[in-house]
Amino acid sequence: MEIKEIIEKVKGFYSGKDYQGNSIDDLKTRDQVLFGDVTQECTGIVTTCYCSIDVIKEAIEHKANLIICHESAFYNRGANTESMNRNKTLVEKRRLLEEHHIVVWRNHDYIHSGMMNEKNELTDGIFYGLMKVLAWDKYLIAPIRTPMLFELPQTNTEDLCRYLIEKLHLNGIKIIGNRNAVIKKVLIAEHIMGEDDYRKIEMIEDHDIDCVIAMECIDFTVSSYIKDAAELGQSKVILAVGHFNVEEPGMDYLAQILKDGIQIDLPVRFVQSGDMYQFITK
Repeated sequence: MEIKEIIEKVKGFYSGKDYQGNSIDDLKTRDQVLFGDVTQECTGIVTTCYCSIDVIKEAIEHKANLIICHESAFYNRGANTESMNRNKTLVEKRRLLEEHHIVVWRNHDYIHSGMMNEKNELTDGIFYGLMKVLAWDKYLIAPIRTPMLFELPQTNTEDLCRYLIEKLHLNGIKIIGNRNAVIKKVLIAEHIMGEDDYRKIEMIEDHDIDCVIAMECIDFTVSSYIKDAAELGQSKVILAVGHFNVEEPGMDYLAQILKDGIQIDLPVRFVQSGDMYQFITK
């Protein structure tokens, strides 16, 4: 099967509509072929969140010539600038892909557009995969897409951190707020980057949320609010896990979909791009 046929099969598995109900425009979508010749026969597939050098080497080792990644592979979210074309690291990365005839296709908008789960509900493919890896299905309050809100059996900051580190294969977690928080309600907040963050603060207040699991997390909105709340003795904490670390399980789940749902009769494996954060503590 040619790689382009596999890409079309994957696209067809998802709803193909954004959260506003608009159809994905294949000319404008982020889900482009980032590198390689899609007319070649596929020898194997690797799924990952980020197409790192180590992921490429893993694909080479297992003779896979299609890498399906969730995020941009070349540091610039698709912008083609002359300075990036001269970047030594990028040039070497492209050389490695070219030498081994590897195609890189980004699956971002389609996987977020939603798939039908076993209950025939439309669900975001990335965050559904996260829920499955964490085994939090029965704790989901709402919605099935994002942001996802869970009510867990009572736990605390340190125990929840240890659980996430184990399940998501992390080197550690940055904590903002109450290190001794009593936790029941947990929000997967996605990005905390300044824009409309007051809505997240409203949600935390309205739903009495104890813990926020965040991707990006700037200092001066939700983080400052959580810090103040903790200093007032409230059980509120942010676990700043990291963007790729939160979304990686969704690409793990995609590997399962390729085998069992789309039924691609080729070697398929998930390769974790890995926790990029390391921690030095005093």
